[in-house]
Amino acid sequence: PWGAMGVRISSAMLISRAEAAALGPMAMAAACCLIVASLPCCVESFSFGSLTAATKFSTQPSMAFGSIGGRQSGARWMMSGAASRPLGKLRLIQHKAEAFWFYRYLSIVYDKIVNPGHWTEDMREDALKPAQLTSPDLDVVDVGGGTGFCTLGIVKAGVRPEKIVLMDQSPHQLEKARAKKGLEGVTIMEGDAEDLPFETDSKDRYVSAGSIEYWPDPQRGICEAYRVVKPGGIACCIGPVHPTFPLSRIFADLWMLFPTEEEYIEWFTKAGFEDVKITRIGPWWYHGVRRHGLIMGCSVTGRKPEAGLPKLQLGPKEEKQATKKDSSALNILRLILGTLGGFYYFLVPVYMFLQHLLI
Repeated sequence: PWGAMGVRISSAMLISRAEAAALGPMAMAAACCLIVASLPCCVESFSFGSLTAATKFSTQPSMAFGSIGGRQSGARWMMSGAASRPLGKLRLIQHKAEAFWFYRYLSIVYDKIVNPGHWTEDMREDALKPAQLTSPDLDVVDVGGGTGFCTLGIVKAGVRPEKIVLMDQSPHQLEKARAKKGLEGVTIMEGDAEDLPFETDSKDRYVSAGSIEYWPDPQRGICEAYRVVKPGGIACCIGPVHPTFPLSRIFADLWMLFPTEEEYIEWFTKAGFEDVKITRIGPWWYHGVRRHGLIMGCSVTGRKPEAGLPKLQLGPKEEKQATKKDSSALNILRLILGTLGGFYYFLVPVYMFLQHLLI
C-alpha cells in the first residue's frame, strides 16, 4: 500500500557546528547523567512501528516505500504495514490549555534554548524545501508559527511577507514574533489549528512546524490543512518523531505527542492528500540516530488533488481554543508533570553532543 500512496522518505542532517556550541558547558554538564544509558551506541538501532533500521550515519536522500527495503548508507529499511499507537490517552501537555500556559513561560527563552539544540536554521531550510516555496506570490499560512522562526524561513525562501499569515494560539509567542524586523508585513493572528479561520481552497501552501505535538486531535488538524489548501497546493507539517529507547519513550509520552512516521502518513492519506513524502531532519551531531526521538525530526508533505473538503469528515472538536481563563488545579498539575518530560528533552541534544565528542 505504501507504493500505491507514492510515499517517499529522504534525510537531511546538516546544521552549523557553531549553533551546536550554543548549548553551553553548563547544559553539557547536566546531560552527563544520561551518558550511562547508551554510551556504547556507536551503531544505533531504532524502529517506528514496523519500520526498522540499523545505521551509523545517513545523509543521503531517497528511500521509497514502493518495495520492501530501500538501501541508505548500508542500512536496510523494511516496511510490513502501518502500525498505529492508540491516541485516545493524551500526553499531559497535548491539550490546548496546558500548551497555552507551557508557552506562556517557554516563549521567554524559546529562541535561545529550544532552537540551538532542536530546530536550527539549516534544519529549517531542509524541512521547508519539500514545501516548494518557489514563488514570491504564493499565499502561505504558517499554523502554530509561535515566535516566527519558521515564518522567517518562509520569507528567506522568497515569499513576500505580505502574502504570509502567521497564526498561533499563544499570544505570548506571537508577541515575540511581532518584535522581529524580518516579519514586518506578515499578518500575525491568534487562531486554532483544528479550526482554521480561512476559506476552503484559499491557500497555496500550508506550513506547520512544531505544533502538531500539542493538537488534541492531529487528524483534525491535518484535515483542516487539506481544506484550506488550493487544488494542487502543498501542505507541509514539521514535527517530532517517536523514540524507541525505553527511557526516552517514557519522557516523550509524559510530555506531548511524538508521532511515528506511519501515523503522519496515515493522517495525510486519510485527509485525502496525494504524493505524500517524508523528509527526515535532525542535528548533525546526532549522526542519524533517532532512537531517542526528535522534537523536530521530519517534514511531511502532501499535495491536494482536487477542490473541496477533506475525504475524512469528523464530528465537533473536543477542545476549544485556550485562553487565560483556562487554568485549574488539574491543568496546573498536568503542566508541571508534563514539563518534567520536556526538561528531559532539553538535555537529550546535549547528551548527544557529548557522545559525539567522546566516541
